[in-house]
Amino acid sequence: MTESLFIVLAVLIVAVALAPIVVRIAQDRAPYLLSLIPFSLAAFLLLSWRQVDSGEVFGYSFSWVSGLDISATWRLDGLSLMFASLVLGMGGLVLVYARGYMAGMADNGKFYAYLFLFMTAMVGLALSDNVITLFVFWELTSVSSYMLIGHKHGDESSRNSALQALIVTGAGGLALLGGLVMLATAAGTWQISEMAARADAIAASSLAIPALVLVAAGAFAKSAQAPFHFWLPNAMSAPTPVSAYLHSATMVKAGVFLLARLHPTLGELWLWTPLLATVGGITMVAAAWQALRETDLKRMLAYSTVSALGTMVFLIGLGHPSAIKAAVTFLIAHALYKGALFMVAGSIDHEAGTRDLRLLGGLRRAMPLTAAGAGIAAISMAGIPPMFGYVGKETLFAAALDADRFVVILVIAALAAAVLNFAIAAIVSLKPFFGDASETPKPAHEGSPALWTPPLLLALLGVVLGVASPWIGSMIVGAASDTTAGQDIKTELELWPGFGSVLALSVGAIALGAGAYMISSSLARVPLHLGNGGDGIFRRLNSGLQRGSVALTRSVQNGQMSWYISVIVAFGATLILTAMFARDGFRWPADTVAVRPYEVVIAIGVLLAAVMAALTRSRLRAIAALGASGYGIATLFVIYGAPDLAMTQILVETLLVLLLVSVFRFLPTTGENSSPRRRGKDALIAIAGGVAVSVVALAAIAATPASSISDFFGANSKTEAEGSNVVNTILVDFRALDTLGEIAVLAVAAIGVIALLRFTPRRWGDK
Repeated sequence: MTESLFIVLAVLIVAVALAPIVVRIAQDRAPYLLSLIPFSLAAFLLLSWRQVDSGEVFGYSFSWVSGLDISATWRLDGLSLMFASLVLGMGGLVLVYARGYMAGMADNGKFYAYLFLFMTAMVGLALSDNVITLFVFWELTSVSSYMLIGHKHGDESSRNSALQALIVTGAGGLALLGGLVMLATAAGTWQISEMAARADAIAASSLAIPALVLVAAGAFAKSAQAPFHFWLPNAMSAPTPVSAYLHSATMVKAGVFLLARLHPTLGELWLWTPLLATVGGITMVAAAWQALRETDLKRMLAYSTVSALGTMVFLIGLGHPSAIKAAVTFLIAHALYKGALFMVAGSIDHEAGTRDLRLLGGLRRAMPLTAAGAGIAAISMAGIPPMFGYVGKETLFAAALDADRFVVILVIAALAAAVLNFAIAAIVSLKPFFGDASETPKPAHEGSPALWTPPLLLALLGVVLGVASPWIGSMIVGAASDTTAGQDIKTELELWPGFGSVLALSVGAIALGAGAYMISSSLARVPLHLGNGGDGIFRRLNSGLQRGSVALTRSVQNGQMSWYISVIVAFGATLILTAMFARDGFRWPADTVAVRPYEVVIAIGVLLAAVMAALTRSRLRAIAALGASGYGIATLFVIYGAPDLAMTQILVETLLVLLLVSVFRFLPTTGENSSPRRRGKDALIAIAGGVAVSVVALAAIAATPASSISDFFGANSKTEAEGSNVVNTILVDFRALDTLGEIAVLAVAAIGVIALLRFTPRRWGDK
């Protein structure tokens, strides 16, 4: 199984390239064929469940950046097996569903390639045991989801939503990178599994709390926790297969997965529980309340997803064994019923032409199988036995009751979320399908089997897991819970917990939820909601950034070459001098070399030539002076034993003089003279640039390196590169790729020059 972890990722990478080819050959049957890949990989991983459940861990690693001791490492334990299997299983069903939803649409080959790219990123994220590989796959989920959300790129709302999701999750990714590097520094390892063993050392480090804050920010942004919640509902402009996959079962749960993965490492820090429980609890209740105010079916489900994600963060933040068990149970239950409900919403939109709840009603006769899938999934979401969602709700109440502090507040929050989710489930399953039939933009009818089979299977799987939860459910939840908790915990699940507080809370949630559904229209009018404040702030910041970039570009990129050179030289000089004197100060070389008289004469000649080039009004004299200065430098190269550099310098200077003379003869003989103020400013910038370069050169001479790299090249040029000329062997052997890059740059520049020389501009009026 060790090498097989890499094979799983390799197969998915190959599938990215094969997807467009399969679509071109198999046409409408392509999604069925492509779905066999994730289904087979999920089954392959699940073959190791018994071994993983018994505590065995599989790993695979190879050296990536040996100089930094970074390895690409993958690890299969209870948590990664559960999450990777969920990603692959849901991915297969989404591919089947996409067969009915995406049929006849443009760019389907590209769509399925992006879907497999996202699947690869999520599986790689689930299996990663190295923080760098984890971050690479983390960012790949943001990039691939950007392409999937914006698949309908002709629609402005799709483009804006995709960009917003990318910016928010990408910014969170930058925070995450900082936190992960801090963790690795504090722990002295890049391996996540080794960090857990060094949790005490991390807790004693001053980097622990900043790392926790940055990691939490990254997870909150990815999992749409308040105040970053706004991007997820806006992403509902994506095709429904994308919503069902990315925003109910996979991408948005990446943040939850990360927090679960790092719980053994950071869970004992004092800030862990207050931060996660507070943010998760607020999101859990506020997003569920906001969902009641929505009339778009997918946006309502999106806000309820934000609420569910808040519930998982809330439970991981509590951190005790029953809370960890509840988080894993709720994660699985939510993926099953929410994936089914998103697919139902897409089927309604696809076959009725709208997903506005105000325009829907009585669809159960026209879409009976879709109505059945919605009803069963909604029962699970509402937390009614014997569904697996009911088991998840029971564990949520038990976790709140088992908390060490603030039990009353936690129980009230959990109860409020359960009540609101019951009302949302009732709205989603009853309003579109029952009541009087309404006239829809399209004559409603049952879709193809590909549209109703996946949601019905997911809903029925929730029934199976609920009924068999004491056996199958405990086996699925157990290994993942043990890994998350960092210890063996009791993970038995049960449909009948007996009379007690948990049962009372469950009955109360159902009763209050039914009442909330009856008055949902009145509740929606209450002027208390999560709002779109974050969305408004994002749009204002984005708009301000664009205006600022336009203003900055106009001021800096003004088309004047002299201005560009001035900015580059001034900025470079400021940066160099500030860094030089702010840190260690300037040190004059201790060992000076005696200067010979003829060297002084050459140096004075170079300086006089430079001064003449700056002060003369004649272009030809300036060009000649620059050439003389360059030839003087070449002479110094010869004196100091670098004839190859001298030859290069002479060739460059000669070519430069010829080019300048050939170009300047086409320019006007007279032009506008710069003002004394402009010349003074240019002189100051030039002097600052010269001083900066001189300071760096002198500081380099004064420095005493630990070892001389010239000794290495002198000793190895003959033996390793079979060349006696050290400079040549460095260029063509030791830094061959760098030289190849320089050659490529020069070749491209030469092609551009040739194209410009051969270009004949049109005259005014030519056709």
